[in-house]
Amino acid sequence: MLQSVDVGDKSLEEYREVSGTPLLDEIAALAADLDETRILHLSATPYGGGVSELLHSLIPLERNLGLNVDWKIISGSPEFFAVTKRIHNGLQGARSELNDEDRRLYLDGNQANASALNRPYEIIVVHDPQPAALPRYLDQKNARWIWRCHVDTGTPDPATWDFLRPQLDRYDLAVFTTPEFVPPDLPIARRAIIPPAIDPFSPKNMPIDDQVAGRVLGWIGVSAAAPLVTQVSRFDPWKDPLGVIRAYRLARELVPDLHLALVGSMAHDDPEAWDIHAQIREASQGDSRISVFTNLTGVGNVEVNAFQRLSNVIIQKSIREGFGLVVSEALWKGTAVVAGRAGGIPSQMPEGIGGFLVDDVEDCARYLVQLVQDPDLARSLGKRGHAHVQQHFLLPRLLRDSLRLYRDTMNLHPS
Repeated sequence: MLQSVDVGDKSLEEYREVSGTPLLDEIAALAADLDETRILHLSATPYGGGVSELLHSLIPLERNLGLNVDWKIISGSPEFFAVTKRIHNGLQGARSELNDEDRRLYLDGNQANASALNRPYEIIVVHDPQPAALPRYLDQKNARWIWRCHVDTGTPDPATWDFLRPQLDRYDLAVFTTPEFVPPDLPIARRAIIPPAIDPFSPKNMPIDDQVAGRVLGWIGVSAAAPLVTQVSRFDPWKDPLGVIRAYRLARELVPDLHLALVGSMAHDDPEAWDIHAQIREASQGDSRISVFTNLTGVGNVEVNAFQRLSNVIIQKSIREGFGLVVSEALWKGTAVVAGRAGGIPSQMPEGIGGFLVDDVEDCARYLVQLVQDPDLARSLGKRGHAHVQQHFLLPRLLRDSLRLYRDTMNLHPS
């Protein structure tokens, strides 16, 4: 049932120019202590979200450094993934009603996936709630278990947390994006705080000039000549796409030729996305200046790269957010951002860096207008955002933090 994910090859040496020699030397020293360590990453989908993007970039570098790393995807019925989506939403604070059948589906799905895991590993990293119950069904006595939670679990729905909490008591260590995300009464004594990062050389972030980016957008019917604002995210209620449409319409009262692009990704572990997609279509019906794209209609990483480079402003109007990698992606390209004051977003956009944080639709519209009408301000904020991302949120920093985590986890149970 577990599907292995193929990833490409990468060399750490490629990153020396953007991250510097001291950091790369530190990484090499950490890796020497972990040579041939057998590591497994378990997640719910190989595409369509920030976790999969991280692993596609991180795992090749871990292998390049001599670690023996696999990445496997759990499988399950549509009903199983509908339940895990409700658990995901409940962990982020939404009221969630899990009945006995929901609980059975979740636990049976985890047990079935656990039965397919028969290779021994020294470290197993379980990403997010979908496969979180696997350790209770596995007899990997020599494995160190890490739960890597990428969502905001700081104030979970009590009923959801009451169900998931007992599934976590066999983990050696838990990792969160910010200290505020650590849930109450976490049964895992050891915790680490590691924010994610972007890969500056992935297809989504690699350098492309404006002429090529303009051709890419022109190919899908978007003109870079008109003022353009874009939100790139999953179609998820926490990203507030309907609020983005309302903000855009307010902004158009002052910028009549403004265009909005909503670029979403669909993943097989997120059945709710189609409902949100339908709501977006209904809300934007009749407005030719709103364009809606998905990864299933030919808009992939290179197109996202072009949108983030050529948009006047990137929006990320999240209500709740794990981290919001698209903020760092846009800032890396020097594009100003208007974003919700949620989750890990403020750490990417300190005061005066990158753009503006907002708490409502009206502020979102006001700052969109300001940045579209003042391109010098937008460029200045974007330039400072680029420098901030280079210092804090590039892949080699995440790699170093991950290697430290593996080393410390191995030291919990020295052989």
